Amino acid sequence: MIYFRSDYSQGAHPKVLDALQKTNLEHSDGYGLDVHCENAAKIIKQLIGREDCDVHMMVGGTPCNVTLISASLRPYEAVVAARTGHIYSHETGGVEATGHRIISMPDEDGKLTVKSINAAWDEYEDEHTVVPKLVYISQPTESGSLYSKAELEALHECCKARNMYLYIDGARMASAITSKYCDLTLKEIAALCDAFYLGATKNGALFGEALIILNPEMNEHFRWMIKQNCGLLAKGRLIGVQFEALLEGGDDCIYFSMARHANELAEKLRNGLDELGCEFLGSSQTNQVFPYLPTDVVKKLEKDFFFYEWTPERDGKIVTRFVTAWGTTEEDVDALIESIKELLKN
Repeated sequence: MIYFRSDYSQGAHPKVLDALQKTNLEHSDGYGLDVHCENAAKIIKQLIGREDCDVHMMVGGTPCNVTLISASLRPYEAVVAARTGHIYSHETGGVEATGHRIISMPDEDGKLTVKSINAAWDEYEDEHTVVPKLVYISQPTESGSLYSKAELEALHECCKARNMYLYIDGARMASAITSKYCDLTLKEIAALCDAFYLGATKNGALFGEALIILNPEMNEHFRWMIKQNCGLLAKGRLIGVQFEALLEGGDDCIYFSMARHANELAEKLRNGLDELGCEFLGSSQTNQVFPYLPTDVVKKLEKDFFFYEWTPERDGKIVTRFVTAWGTTEEDVDALIESIKELLKN
């Protein structure tokens, strides 16, 4: 079986495992207060060009989202997110469990728009309703599309005008930044939001994300919130060590080269399926590909490949999701394209 279901199905890049092995017998302070987490935070601050921020090593994406959002909002405040947004569709009501409503709004190619944010304010406008206070987006989106610099600037200006926070889920931020279709840098992203995170679980680490809080209002007693949300890892240095290994070398680090590799193979897959006449859901520009495939082809393909059926069958076709990763090979992609080609013939 060849795996295209996710980008976190393998363990970790050998360089990450080597770093963990070399530091394995060290004694260090716990809960992220060790030299490795401190050094990783310094590297991240250099990458984003900001010293006036706080970096928290978190165990995963959902803990990042739930902790950051619940820490930033008062009881009557809510989150605005796209209906396809991860916190709305894939986190089991994690945000709502903290007492905060998610105002789900229509998206355009997976992206939340200024129009949608303004519409949320039109609907929730007085003391009988919740107050839209935080805008949640992800880069890339759940469907693999990218916010352009102009789009992010527009969201940023809208949030400033309405006194809202802008938070970016960066589970696949490396994939976004290294996409040839992306016109944003990490420094520009840091200048256009209040908080975001660099995901590593989906890009070569065993686990771990680096949550970067740029607005001090959102950082007050944040470590207390991490602990209360069961996210303060006793052996926090394990995340710091991994980020040191991932980010060593600056722009030439494996964090970026792995994501670039995944993007290139996704584009190869996309181009190969396009040549076969396949249509796609959205304009995925990163390491996720969403082709429409005939139902019978999908069922036969599942005998040799792991992937997701993304939507229910409609008109004899299913939207499927194929994800490439740092460990995906050219041979994997060639085999998938050839299999689909043969199945479409029959």
